[in-house]
Amino acid sequence: MPRFLVGDELGSIKTVTYDAKARPDSKTQLKTLYDGTGSGRTRGIRRLAISGRDDDTLVRRTILASAHADGSLCLSSLTGDDQLQQLHKWRESRIKSEQAFIGLSISEKWVTVFSCTSNGALRLTNLGEEDGLPTHKLAALPSRLADWRLGCNEETFAYGGDEVDLSVWNTERAFQAPAPSEDASPTPPNNTKKRKRANDALFPGEVWRAKNVPNDFLGLRQPVHNTCLTYISPSGSTGQQHLLAGTRFGDVRRYDTRAGRRPVSDFKGIGKIGGVRTIERGFFEHEAFVSDQGSSLFALDLRNGGILYSYKGISAAVTSVSPSPSFLASVALDRYTRIHSTFPPPLVSGKPADERGTTLEKVYMTTVPTVVVWDQREEVDADEEEDENIWETMKHVGGSDGERA
Repeated sequence: MPRFLVGDELGSIKTVTYDAKARPDSKTQLKTLYDGTGSGRTRGIRRLAISGRDDDTLVRRTILASAHADGSLCLSSLTGDDQLQQLHKWRESRIKSEQAFIGLSISEKWVTVFSCTSNGALRLTNLGEEDGLPTHKLAALPSRLADWRLGCNEETFAYGGDEVDLSVWNTERAFQAPAPSEDASPTPPNNTKKRKRANDALFPGEVWRAKNVPNDFLGLRQPVHNTCLTYISPSGSTGQQHLLAGTRFGDVRRYDTRAGRRPVSDFKGIGKIGGVRTIERGFFEHEAFVSDQGSSLFALDLRNGGILYSYKGISAAVTSVSPSPSFLASVALDRYTRIHSTFPPPLVSGKPADERGTTLEKVYMTTVPTVVVWDQREEVDADEEEDENIWETMKHVGGSDGERA
């Protein structure tokens, strides 16, 4: 049964669990982990990040990080009985009221938490021991950012924004103080070549930066309006990364940092209304999920930019999506959390999909949900989980008898 965690505009955190084998009226279960209605919108959830590992007793522990509208961040432990226990809390002092968190990630071993704001305030929080106080490292990125993502191997991160080209940085070098350059001097205003060269120069820690697409048919420069991005696949090399970026014009651009600075594929007009709002890679190869500022949510074939299928019955803009190995969860401005089915792209590019995803269930949340994440637990059917528990009990009983004998 997949379980998804949902944050809302009032700061509440809830779980939505889907059981495909349950009765039609009880396939989804909604449970409140933290009730934030008393604090109002000042504590609204902007980002959620999750990680899990086995502790010393081989019990699976889920660690949840949350970024709030008031600039605070919390790290909590989610126990097996769905209890949320706060471990640490700190505040991003460089964020202002008109700015927001646009990136949050927690390492696989949950020893570090990365956060980034729209004004480029990047923070690495080292948690160390559970009883110790967290320590912080700060870095500054360009402002007017729209999205920030940590790479699959945590060695790089990427960002993009309003007149901010897609950029990839080395994570470790980003938090090292840059050495002053002896030959640094202001660029003469009348030297066009030197000014252009200075604009293309990489920042300390930056390993790659995209180049704007060619001018339009009138010869005019096309504005840079990146709205969202995601890594497509893990990479063993820092110098080769595969990324997707959505734009305000509705385009989805695919980048291979080794192939050059311009997109290797530019899929035009994917977002029909208001541009691309969210984009997430799926669990199947060549698959991504895209939503626009209208009410469209669909699966995209990354080989040719074709729409594999779209989800019906959504009446507002989808603000966040989170895929799991078998399902997809989405939250929208109409206050619903939806569970969707997913199917792999066809083996041959350009052919229609063999099966199309549909909306399986929807849950009314009473407040506007802002973000959803999958809890990263293995999806086990309720019957299989019950059988496994029975076998574990039998093993323990048999072991105890053997010891007494």
